[in-house]
Amino acid sequence: MASIAFPSRNPQATKEAAFRQDLVCSSLCLSFSPNVRLICPDCKCARLIEEFSSGDLVCGSCGLVVGDRIVDTRSEWRTFAGDEGDDPSRVGGPSNPLLNGVESFETIISFKDGNTGVARDLNRAASRAAMKSGEKSVAAAFLSIQDMCDTISLPRTVTDIAKQLYRRADEEKLLRGKQVDAIIAACIFIACRQSKVGRSFKEIVALTRVPKKQIGQCFKALSAAFETSAVGGGGALNTTTGESSGAGAEDLMARFCSHLGLPFFVQSGAKRIAILQRDIGILAGRSPISVASACIYFASHLYGCPKSAKDIAGVAGVSEVTIKIAYRYVSPPIVMSEMFVFEIYTAQHFPRLLHPKRVEIAQTEASTNEAASLDRLPPP
Repeated sequence: MASIAFPSRNPQATKEAAFRQDLVCSSLCLSFSPNVRLICPDCKCARLIEEFSSGDLVCGSCGLVVGDRIVDTRSEWRTFAGDEGDDPSRVGGPSNPLLNGVESFETIISFKDGNTGVARDLNRAASRAAMKSGEKSVAAAFLSIQDMCDTISLPRTVTDIAKQLYRRADEEKLLRGKQVDAIIAACIFIACRQSKVGRSFKEIVALTRVPKKQIGQCFKALSAAFETSAVGGGGALNTTTGESSGAGAEDLMARFCSHLGLPFFVQSGAKRIAILQRDIGILAGRSPISVASACIYFASHLYGCPKSAKDIAGVAGVSEVTIKIAYRYVSPPIVMSEMFVFEIYTAQHFPRLLHPKRVEIAQTEASTNEAASLDRLPPP
């Protein structure tokens, strides 16, 4: 005969038993996820779903609404730029403590009020109260630095260093009376040198409409004030050629070869030729762009991927004559006697030197010197 469960005479004991049972169930549920701090009070399930569209916290097992009016803590700012239309971001990017809050965004009053003019007056008053006149100029300069760095694809570190340099120059009144674009260009050039990012002086000058001489003056003044002559390779700026000895030819190889569509082994060979000529002093006194162009011109023919001087000149921003004159001194016998052993089919892979006698000397030395033989080059 089946037993019939009668209600207990002690309701308190029944509640205590139910409480212990719930405690055991919750402990078993939490044993699988020790980091869970909230469970469903009905089914004791720890799988809770946050529905940000409705603002509810719902149990994934029984569907019970555990909480409501939850706050979406996910990031709202976007990490890309250049989109058309309005930006739905309401919070902006993370603050940068190195810039002393200049880049922090304040509440902006919209002008869309039916052309009554009230919103315009409120916006003007809010702008005056939120930011001082000096900070406005710094914030505008920061936007210009960001735009210029994005134009030539500079990394974030260079942008931040350039902003810090400009802020320091503004606080110390180092270049009072100079054009803002000239100061910005000088700060970007110094930031590239400190970060060891290969950018030539001509590329920085092309970003602005300021004369090269004025940017060079700002660069010299900032370098002397910040004592950056020993940072990033050192060297002084040559205002005639617009180059700095701190920017090595090897730093320009990667970008030039990439624009020319040359493979990596050509880039590597051009770098080795540049290092060799620097150690020997073949092209001493010439600008890094001329050295890089001549080495790429030499290496492209050496590895069977020839590029004309016109193509290299269009990428590097120098004349064809400059490349050929620099190439004349990077003669094959000198390079091959000091460098690794090349293997190429014949000497016809090399472009003709400016002086025909150098071709005869190169062929004679290549035939007598076993280490510099042109017949042992690897196929391209």
